[in-house]
Amino acid sequence: MTTPRTDPLTLEVVELIGTVVARYYEEYDRAAASFSLTGAQARVLRLLSIEPMPMRRIAQKLKCEPSNVTGIVDRLEARDLVERRPDPHDRRVKLAAPTERGRLTALRLRDTLDFAREPLAGLSDAERAVLRDLLRRMLGAGPDGDLGDRGV
Repeated sequence: MTTPRTDPLTLEVVELIGTVVARYYEEYDRAAASFSLTGAQARVLRLLSIEPMPMRRIAQKLKCEPSNVTGIVDRLEARDLVERRPDPHDRRVKLAAPTERGRLTALRLRDTLDFAREPLAGLSDAERAVLRDLLRRMLGAGPDGDLGDRGV
């Protein structure tokens, strides 16, 4: 096991990452509210717009209890943004999947998020690629950039 680094540079980087994360979630929650969604509902809808998945997997990705996800999906389903359907590979499992309205809402929501895009626009393509590669490395991505279940 390695000893945690406590040098000033490392501490500053950790603080900056924390600030970026906090700002991202603040903007994400504001954008979600503009669609009458909670931040959690918006995150579930975004995940499902990538691929339908069972509640347990959503909970794993969001690092929360499956019972919380069930309530979120229930509310999204009541608004015709999500539907439950049988998993084609295992009919005993139900997948949550976005409806067409849900898919469009997820796209519109994503397009309203400017926090990361505006500062990133000031970086060159090469700088953005370096930042991406460093973040992937910090998250333990494989050589193909796949984060597996570590990515959200």
